[in-house]
Amino acid sequence: MHLLHCELTLHDTLFFATREMGTLYETERFIHNYALAYALFGDTLVKRPYFCDSYSPEYADDLGHLNDVAVYVTPAQPLTWDYLLITWKMGQTSYYRKSEQFGSESKRNYPANIGRAKELAPESVFEFYILSNELIPLPRWIRLGKWMSKAQVEVKEIKEVENQKRNGTFIAACALNPLDIPTGMLGVFDIVSMPPSSLVTSARLEGDYFEVGGHSRGLPVNMRFTIPDFQQKTSLRSKNNK
Repeated sequence: MHLLHCELTLHDTLFFATREMGTLYETERFIHNYALAYALFGDTLVKRPYFCDSYSPEYADDLGHLNDVAVYVTPAQPLTWDYLLITWKMGQTSYYRKSEQFGSESKRNYPANIGRAKELAPESVFEFYILSNELIPLPRWIRLGKWMSKAQVEVKEIKEVENQKRNGTFIAACALNPLDIPTGMLGVFDIVSMPPSSLVTSARLEGDYFEVGGHSRGLPVNMRFTIPDFQQKTSLRSKNNK
């Protein structure tokens, strides 16, 4: 087993719409492990096509390739971060877009062509971990978010990780995706609500873990991508709304 500690530094603003509150689109300060998996392995293990003709996510098929080769990526938590608030306005020119006024059919009480994006600022730094059976090459530069923002990845291998395997109560060394943790391990935690699945921080768990940094801090053993059926949930929600 190989355990890699990774630091990610933003060289552009990073934007993805975690929450939409009227005209404000806010980016969460955590980076989901699904996004990291696509950014790190989209050209190798996941092999997504250059052109996608569907807006429906295919997480189970794509991230299942990582499960097949026993590679797992944790979510990234911030070490140092800041935000930029960007205001944008889109021209309502009739030759390509119908003009929308206050109080349109969607019952909005604000214009549809203006908004503000709360984006993570350049030089923000994050950390995450990668577990794998084989030592795998990682790109030094990746792109993330709606704007395909540029980010630098620095990797350090944690040596003799098998000798750091423990059993008992421990605190998670980073943010975790609760869907990917073996059943029965997760105890107390704080929730970070973000799509497509919420994350947990400051989690206290019990079971087998790799100790990272001492003081009963670590990562659960046997984490793997476990993808809920988003498509089925969406179809059920649509039926209930009819």
